[in-house]
Amino acid sequence: MSRTLALTITTPTKVLVEGLDVRAVRAEDESGSFGLLPGHTDFLTVLPASVVRWRTADEVTHYCAQGGGLLTVEGGAKVSIACRQGTLGDDLATLEQEVERLRAAETDVARKARVEQMRLHAHAVRQLMRFLRPDRPGTFGAVGAEAETTDADEVS
Repeated sequence: MSRTLALTITTPTKVLVEGLDVRAVRAEDESGSFGLLPGHTDFLTVLPASVVRWRTADEVTHYCAQGGGLLTVEGGAKVSIACRQGTLGDDLATLEQEVERLRAAETDVARKARVEQMRLHAHAVRQLMRFLRPDRPGTFGAVGAEAETTDADEVS
C-alpha cells in the first residue's frame, strides 16, 4: 500500500494540481467534512463551493477554494477533483472569502433560474386558459359549444 495519495485538481480550462503526492486530503460534501488517507476505499461525492485542504510529505498544508465539483478516490491511491472554478493559495482567510463569493454567485444563479421557471410556468398556464375558455370563439373550448348550437339548429 502506498503511503501517499496522488492528488489532481482540474477546472474545465486548466489543471491546478496534477499528480501531487500528498499524505492527506480534507474536503466537505453535503453531509459534512471528511478526510482521506492513503488506502481509502473507492469513493465518489459531489462537493459544494468549499476549501479543499491537503498536507504534503513535508507536513505543509495547502488550500484550494473550489466552486463546486466532483471528488473521486480510485484504488486508495488517487484523488481527483473536477471543479467548476478553483483558486490555489496558502492564505485560508482569503480563500474562505472566495468561497463565500462563489456560494453567493451559486445562490444568485439558482434564484434567477427559479424566477425564470416561474415566469415560464405562468405563461404556459395563461396560454392554456386562453385556449380552453369555452366563451371565446375560435378557441379549443368553443369547438364543443359551436357543435352544440349547430346540432340544435339542425333539429329545428
